[in-house]
Amino acid sequence: MIIGVDIGTSLTKASLITRSGDSLLTATKESVVNQMPGGMVEQDFDDVLATVRYVVREVAASADDIEGIAITGQGDGLWLRDADGRPVRNPISWMDGRGSRIVSDWSRGGRDSVAHRVYRSTGSGIFPGCAAPLLKWMADHEPENLDRAAVAGYCVDAVVGALTGEITVDASDASLPFLNVRTREYSLDALEACGIGDYRRLLADPAPPGHVFRLSRSGADQLGLPIGTPLTAGPFDLPACAFGSGVTEPGDGTLVVGTTLGCEVLSDDPVIDPDGEPAGMWLATPHPDEYMRVMPAMVGTASIDWLMNLFGRRAWHVGELLDQSPPGANGVNALSFLSPSGERAPFVDPNARGQLSGLSLDTNPADIARALCEGIAFAARHCLEAGGLDGELSACGGGMKSAEWAQIFADVVGREIHLPIETGVGARGAAMAAWDALGDPVDRAEWKQRRRVFTPDPQRVEFYDRGYTGYREQLDSARALWSGR
Repeated sequence: MIIGVDIGTSLTKASLITRSGDSLLTATKESVVNQMPGGMVEQDFDDVLATVRYVVREVAASADDIEGIAITGQGDGLWLRDADGRPVRNPISWMDGRGSRIVSDWSRGGRDSVAHRVYRSTGSGIFPGCAAPLLKWMADHEPENLDRAAVAGYCVDAVVGALTGEITVDASDASLPFLNVRTREYSLDALEACGIGDYRRLLADPAPPGHVFRLSRSGADQLGLPIGTPLTAGPFDLPACAFGSGVTEPGDGTLVVGTTLGCEVLSDDPVIDPDGEPAGMWLATPHPDEYMRVMPAMVGTASIDWLMNLFGRRAWHVGELLDQSPPGANGVNALSFLSPSGERAPFVDPNARGQLSGLSLDTNPADIARALCEGIAFAARHCLEAGGLDGELSACGGGMKSAEWAQIFADVVGREIHLPIETGVGARGAAMAAWDALGDPVDRAEWKQRRRVFTPDPQRVEFYDRGYTGYREQLDSARALWSGR
């Protein structure tokens, strides 16, 4: 068995995963997310590491035949560490908005803008919570911390460093925004375009595909496991969820309905359209000839949590509200861009903000809830189209616990949605990669069998096709307003 660990933004999970894909035991532990003025969002490294220790020990206590540990987790952000692997400052979360002004400046100038130059080099867009604007912000405001740092990494490699003593990074984490995913080498052009070429020294070279680490004495003591226990790192949570949900062939896609909305499509050819909108990302995967085209929208269950709080209800009530309002929400429409840092896919705009329209004195909470859920589903369709989906679509994430909302996604996208019965698909995807690295791959066809299917209703597909056209028109108008801020 493999212990799969998924280090989320606010919750760390560990599951004891069998070769058939079953999770025999799962432990969870919350971590602290510090929301500060000015859109700043940070975490405490020691707190995050403590959650990993707790959940691994919890599940390891019930198993005798652990083959290894597979770690995945949140991507992006900036986790600065010194040569001993200790944090130079608190890690900056991918949700952080302090780089919004930088991204706005980098987006001006059309094809000559910094954003376009980076996109043409790597195929990745730039958003406030990714490493590029955060490194630039640090250079402008905290250069002494960059001078003290030995590595500018991410959550997964920071934890791996604490458990193995090695400075490394998975290629999926390294992909955004500086990596040429074909060569798995950093683009100096992208770094220079952002004005941070001098900080190439802080970027660890990606570990080779299939690399296996070993627990150091310190790591073994922390987790209560033998020294030398195999450990694999990555891919980070978005591609891990794709593989754990059942993506196997180029063209297959996954919809991750979590705090944010991860829309991703597997590809064997990372084509960069030089005239395309500089958004989304191309990610390297554990397989050298496969790549993930990801459109990680900032909308998701956080929007629903916000709305339910306004209504004095709990998040799981959303299904009840959806049943109380018809498709089209009685004329109410929503743009669900509620993140303080704006949007990052399938377009980048730090000024993007949410909207509700079509309200009247007859509007009730159910109409608003349905409009918001439909708006998020329209955003998912927009992202999946931009990502090139043309195969099977799977889904996962907390938002898919609502069968009513899952059906809306199927009707809006117009495709069957395959939802794994097993939860913790990120840890499952990491475990798949671990068995590959250990030279004993699992039967992927067997893992795909246990999934629930949501089939689109033809009449609602036609109805939502018209609604999607209206959504895109409303979005175009809103983007014109945002650009005037």
